[in-house]
Amino acid sequence: MGTFFAVFFMKEQNTFRFPTILLIFITYFSGYLYTKYQYTRHFLKIVALNAVAGIVCAFLIIHNHNEIRLLKWFIIVILGLLYNSFFLDVYIRKIPLLKVFYVGLVWALVNCWLTLSEFSIPIFLISFFFITALVLPFDIRDMDNDTVKTFPMLIGVQNTKYIAYALVFISSLIGVFYLKPLYAATFFMSGMTTYIFIYFAENKRDDSYFSFGVETCSALPFLFLLIMEYF
Repeated sequence: MGTFFAVFFMKEQNTFRFPTILLIFITYFSGYLYTKYQYTRHFLKIVALNAVAGIVCAFLIIHNHNEIRLLKWFIIVILGLLYNSFFLDVYIRKIPLLKVFYVGLVWALVNCWLTLSEFSIPIFLISFFFITALVLPFDIRDMDNDTVKTFPMLIGVQNTKYIAYALVFISSLIGVFYLKPLYAATFFMSGMTTYIFIYFAENKRDDSYFSFGVETCSALPFLFLLIMEYF
């Protein structure tokens, strides 16, 4: 879903390129496999696969871009490893309350820094607030199993939802003033839909609600854009 989110901003900024899309997809997918399987017997195979993926990504960047983008990509990969790596004594996911903001930070850097020649503060803020809001429902889902303090544990489910609502509102508001009209409209529609998914987020809901519902919200800006452009 992160790839669709990135493509939305690439189209808005007229930086749409298929090699960049492939780079972002491989990076996100490799990170997903690393996080999901690092505590299983398949971990060494995943590391080998990700090493090959890293070489492919480096080739894509060198062949289509420049050394600066290679450095940007490398920094983002390191930030991803710091999020959840079992060989570290303390990694980001273990630090109370930091996880939601850190995920928002990494996704925002992909959109506002990796794909652009210059750092875009508005795109950073739009991405950061929106993705941070989407991570909070997952904390609601995991609140009975998490071993570190999260917002739902400290302030309750309803107050956590209020924070998520506020973050989506801020993100949508910035989008209205910064994005081109068509993109602002589709992002606003995505925000309104996200409100619904946040509202019905409960820790007793099935995991598919979060994996296929809440997570899909990050792809909604691009999907709504396609609908408005071609239908």
